[in-house]
Amino acid sequence: MLRMLMNSLLAATVTVTLPGSVGQSPEDSPLNFALYSPSWASSAEQNLLSGLRLVVDNHTESPILLDSLEFAADVANMDSRKLDIDLRIPATGLAEKELIYTDLLSLNACVNETLQENWRLVEISNYTLNPSVRRLIIEDTSAFRIYQCVSSVVTRWVNEDTGDRSVREEWVLYHFESRPR
Repeated sequence: MLRMLMNSLLAATVTVTLPGSVGQSPEDSPLNFALYSPSWASSAEQNLLSGLRLVVDNHTESPILLDSLEFAADVANMDSRKLDIDLRIPATGLAEKELIYTDLLSLNACVNETLQENWRLVEISNYTLNPSVRRLIIEDTSAFRIYQCVSSVVTRWVNEDTGDRSVREEWVLYHFESRPR
């Protein structure tokens, strides 16, 4: 309860400014993506076996080749992690790809702390809820609780119609849920 209150106070008094996101909303992003892994619901030893599933939504009128996603690290002595994607997403369409498991969790201090408190990671995405709810319980009922951590990701892609390369630094949310015991 004390942690929830402290996190609520922090979220209410601290303004979070993320590079590349000032004045941008999730709807401004030409590509929305989400990463899932069955390993996040199981024991750590199974991480390598489960892989990652990436789903991407292209909001542009051109086909896009998603080159990579690079997740920033905010933990000391950790480097960013780059996922090489190489996925074609049709104009105004969806695409998905299975990737080998890459640890995207140990890069972020909030994620590490949250996982130690028995929360379950549901997805990592660059859309849905406003990042100003960082470290704030956004739903707390007797049946279900949701919690989020925010980080930075660099998305690189090519517009296949024009050949233009794009690089976008934006926020990414780690979405957690917890059910009562």
